Amino acid sequence: MEQKFDATPLAELRLNGRKVSRSTVMNDWGMQLRWVVKKDGKEVATAPARADDSYIHPDTTPGTYTIVLQTWKYVNYLKDAKGEFTASKFVEISNTVTYTI
Repeated sequence: MEQKFDATPLAELRLNGRKVSRSTVMNDWGMQLRWVVKKDGKEVATAPARADDSYIHPDTTPGTYTIVLQTWKYVNYLKDAKGEFTASKFVEISNTVTYTI
């Protein structure tokens, strides 16, 4: 079965303190959905987002944190010598929210 990319998935994130919540994903492709957390510009965590529509990053180390929602865009199984996908990848499907501790 071929995956169709007729429309791009889209969700809206809202921040309340350190808790981020997401809207329903419109045009959802049904693939893996994850929260991506960066601290001072460096990725520090990923967490599944399909089952829960909110997330609180447990780290309270001072810094500036950003959170965005990503989904997997499957194109094909081609991989490079390191075993990394060459065409399929995670793509951002939401606004990015920022908070500072």
